[in-house]
Amino acid sequence: MFGVNGASCPRCERKNGADARYCAGCGVILGAPRSKPVLVENRWVPAPDELAVFFGLRELSGLFVKTLRVPATARGFILQGDKATEVPQGEYELEGFFTRLNHLLRDQHAEILVTRTTALPVPFEFDDIPTCEQLAISVRFTVSIKIENVPAFARHFMTTPGTIGTPELRELLAHPVRQLALEFIGARSIREMAAGGALREELDERLQGGLKLLLADYGLAVTSVQTVELRHDKYDANRARVGSMWLAADEQHVQLAHKRHLDELYTAEEWQGIKRSEEEARLRIRRAELRQDDAIARAEMSLQGADRAHGVRARQIELYGRILEANSREQALAQGAGDVLAELQHEAAQKGAQRADEAAQWQHLRALAAVHMRAEVASAQQEAQHARQSAQQRFSQQLLQQQIRHKIDQARLIEDATRQRDELIRLRESEAEAARRMRDIDEAEYQARYQALKLVNDARLREAGRTQEWEDEQARQRIEGARRGAGKLDAEAQQDKLQRTIELEALQARSLQDVTLHADERRAGLGEAARAGERAHEIALARLAMERAAALGAMDDTAKLALADAANAVVLADYLKTRVHADMDADQLTALAGVAGAGKVDLGEAARAAAQLVRDEQARREHEVDKDRRHQLDLLTLQNDVNKAALHAQASVAGARQCVHGHALQRDERVCAACGGAPSA
Repeated sequence: MFGVNGASCPRCERKNGADARYCAGCGVILGAPRSKPVLVENRWVPAPDELAVFFGLRELSGLFVKTLRVPATARGFILQGDKATEVPQGEYELEGFFTRLNHLLRDQHAEILVTRTTALPVPFEFDDIPTCEQLAISVRFTVSIKIENVPAFARHFMTTPGTIGTPELRELLAHPVRQLALEFIGARSIREMAAGGALREELDERLQGGLKLLLADYGLAVTSVQTVELRHDKYDANRARVGSMWLAADEQHVQLAHKRHLDELYTAEEWQGIKRSEEEARLRIRRAELRQDDAIARAEMSLQGADRAHGVRARQIELYGRILEANSREQALAQGAGDVLAELQHEAAQKGAQRADEAAQWQHLRALAAVHMRAEVASAQQEAQHARQSAQQRFSQQLLQQQIRHKIDQARLIEDATRQRDELIRLRESEAEAARRMRDIDEAEYQARYQALKLVNDARLREAGRTQEWEDEQARQRIEGARRGAGKLDAEAQQDKLQRTIELEALQARSLQDVTLHADERRAGLGEAARAGERAHEIALARLAMERAAALGAMDDTAKLALADAANAVVLADYLKTRVHADMDADQLTALAGVAGAGKVDLGEAARAAAQLVRDEQARREHEVDKDRRHQLDLLTLQNDVNKAALHAQASVAGARQCVHGHALQRDERVCAACGGAPSA
């Protein structure tokens, strides 16, 4: 906290030097508020229209130039460093005070805060709050405010000595209070407010909840809000008042008296005109929002009507919420959501949403209302966030402007003319800078509203996408249901087909039983014929092997060696070599040895001879393999013939009829259609 250098003391009226910040006599900070009960009489009690009085002391012991009195209607706090100590009610002398509050330092700097025990009622009055039909409502209520958090209050308000009273609080809270009232009233029609018995309580709750969030950071709290008057005035073309309607006057007779009063105030034709104007305004604003991206030049006009657009959106959210809370169409109509319900029905009809019964159709309409409400709530939350930030900036800036004005008032008390002029010039510059920042805040608020409009367009697109996704999901569920129905029908068809197959198989089995009796005897003969065929095949193979061996024995030794198997060819070659050597005499054996020795000398010739022998042996073996392959093919052909004969025999046993040439005959055919032959016996 800092005061104004060179001012006269507000406590003892002593003149101080140009550079003095505290009074040289009593130690009170210069520039403190000239509150005679607090500073002079040393009785800590604020004025009836003051919430708090605060000032500083060079030394805490400077309080006790007189006996300190804290009455029951006031609360006193002493701030030293970062701690705030409350002074209980009573009267204090110097020694008794520091004995009771022994943690306070008597020779240290201190700041004093004097506030009220009860909350300070701050009145507000607005005459142009529109309803959803754009009918003006006059609102008058009081907001009771008290200090809840002393350190937070000191951090924001106690930067200079002074007071906070009703005018300062009204200036600080006028904009956010008006915005909250506009949100509440703009979402309702005048008939709904007239028929609502708890209208006053709902408005008080909305204002108290909204101000609580704003003032919590500044150490203030709203204890209660009391609506004094909620009135609608009707004017003629000459702006002369025709009649008035008090909406929150007497809740006990609100159901009958207000409704009758409304019927007397407006005729049926006037109500129809009001309803048409409301619908036209809502449609016009919705179209303007959709055209915002393509018509940037209309942004200024849209921003000028931002309050009206905000009221229309709040009305839409309120009606969507009523549809979601309703359990039936009749209940939604009774709650006044007929217009939005008709729009949703029209949208559902355009998209071809067909429902089997009324309950399913109502669920469909509730789902559409939920999608639309989600988009509206997202837009409203975005706007509320911007409004809350703007309100906090505006509140802080207005608080700074109030402090600068207070400094200007204190600077006028400086006795040195040169010092006073310099101080006023500096403070005027600070005031101009604060005004410029306030204009910047207003411009930023308009920019934020413009961005909010663009975000609303994006929300509309997301809403259309979510609606389409929901419709696709419903269509997919219908398709899956149809598929499940088709699958059930297919299963039933398969079951019928299986039943018919079982019956046919049973019928065929009974018919085959008759054939089995005649086929048993012929099966025995078929088995003997098959075994005879196998024995004949084995005998034929053995005969072929014997004939081959006999033919091989009749050949000369060279042919035997060439036609023998690979395994027998080596043994046969050794045998023939041994037999040839046994028939030679001594000279022949000597010559053979010489030939063998000569072969050892010429290695190249021996290699060529060996290669030629290898080629000859490979050719022989390939010839033998081909011969064996042809033999195997002959055997396979013979076996296939035997198998065919067996199959023909089985077919004849099973009752199939054939001609003499083996062709199949139908049951009633007497001549073969292929060859003209007679049936076989």
